[in-house]
Amino acid sequence: MDYKEQIDKTRLPRHIAIIMDGNGRWAKKQGLARMFGHKQGVETVHNITVAATKLGVEYLTLYTFSTENWNRPKEEVDALMTLLVDTIAKETPTLMNNNVRLTTIGDINRLPEGTRQKFLGCIEQTSRNTGLTMVLALSYSARWEITQAMQEAVRLAHDNSLRPEDVNEAFVSSLMTTRDIPDPDLLIRTSGEYRISNFLLWQLAYSELYFTDCLWPEFTEEEFYKAIVDYQKRERRFGKTSEQIS
Repeated sequence: MDYKEQIDKTRLPRHIAIIMDGNGRWAKKQGLARMFGHKQGVETVHNITVAATKLGVEYLTLYTFSTENWNRPKEEVDALMTLLVDTIAKETPTLMNNNVRLTTIGDINRLPEGTRQKFLGCIEQTSRNTGLTMVLALSYSARWEITQAMQEAVRLAHDNSLRPEDVNEAFVSSLMTTRDIPDPDLLIRTSGEYRISNFLLWQLAYSELYFTDCLWPEFTEEEFYKAIVDYQKRERRFGKTSEQIS
């Protein structure tokens, strides 16, 4: 079945977020070390980014490295940081050729200095691109983000710049790292897990959720299109009735 042909390009999800899960399990299935799975996962990122760009998706957010991932074995973390640097160097020309703007959410100050500088350099180099905005959630967790937002609110209150009546949904959203990014319309999670894993808890309040058994290295462009077709079959009511939105 050709899912791409079934997509209504007038009703694309504006923002797609993906929890890329299953690299390690894919490698284990092949009898390989976990890092081989991460390297194959990078190829999937490349393919899905190009597919999203060609469709006309505006925002693609990828859960790349969580704050909890810092607790993994040091050897794996170090290898992931090296892979990130190598990937940035390799993929920057592709981002430029496809008019993709790279940005990030997360506590990137925790990254090794060399990695962080190369990453920031790529963000700067692509900052004037006007196509797809690719958001890497790097050293990110939703609880970390919400904690940071609460700390900022306390600082504002301490400076007498914030009153209780000023606090509403728009104000809270303005304190999030995603303040300049629309909330995801669609969240995709690979590998057969059915949980959010501390990802964009505030922003996913009304997102459509799509789960697939595909491990991330096996997630093809056709699987990506399939998720979008499934999304377009749903009725998004945002708390209203079907009659109200028809």
